[in-house]
Amino acid sequence: MRPLIRWIIAALAAVPLLAAAAECRVASGPGTAALVELYTSEGCSSCPPADHWLSAFTAKRDPRVVPIAFHVQYWDSLAWKDRFGDPRYTERQQAEGRVSGARFVYTPQVILSGRDFPGWPSDSGFAAAVDAIHHRHPRATLDIASHPAAGGGVAGTVTSTLIPGMPPTHLALVIAATQDGLASRVSGGENRGEHLAHDFVTRDIAISPVSEGRTTREFAFAPQPGGDPARTSITAFLQDTATGEVIQALAAPPCP
Repeated sequence: MRPLIRWIIAALAAVPLLAAAAECRVASGPGTAALVELYTSEGCSSCPPADHWLSAFTAKRDPRVVPIAFHVQYWDSLAWKDRFGDPRYTERQQAEGRVSGARFVYTPQVILSGRDFPGWPSDSGFAAAVDAIHHRHPRATLDIASHPAAGGGVAGTVTSTLIPGMPPTHLALVIAATQDGLASRVSGGENRGEHLAHDFVTRDIAISPVSEGRTTREFAFAPQPGGDPARTSITAFLQDTATGEVIQALAAPPCP
């Protein structure tokens, strides 16, 4: 085999390795980002307007706002089952309700940085609340490094760093894989006949305690049914499990 041909074959063989080694990094800014949690379900007739409201953030891409949607399961029935629902998300909503002293959970529910926020439909009220959170002196920073993984998954690390004097007590680091551009044609239940579109949908989640001022956690999320790496982002946030308050949040867009 001629040397030039051997060199071309070797170069072509190296391309996938270079692509696999590509890594995307993003770090939190000087302020505190507001985590916007939406608890929703395809079986809930009042949820589509909230889903649509959350999807609007795909165009805004405001770095002060980190949206995430958790599909719960208590609306599932024989008529319709939300394929994005997960018992872990139902349990998370119930746990947040217990911490806040709520007597019940509901959908659609918006929780803003750990606090129930029923005023989400008001643009001015929401903007004021986000602005107030953003201007809080940050008590932690986050750094996400992600890369495509084998089979269409995503992997990487998240590093959380507390400011000096911030005690690592009751803190948890939550890492989630979220996906945009999902949709369902509902054939039963309260939303029968509707075409529902979803963004920022949590497809998998990992939670670990934080016991040091600086913590690095690895994550590896396998591809989910209907998953699309080109639309899969990584969201991370630090939360006080005793009070429910989210002290910092960050989202990393899909890593090409």
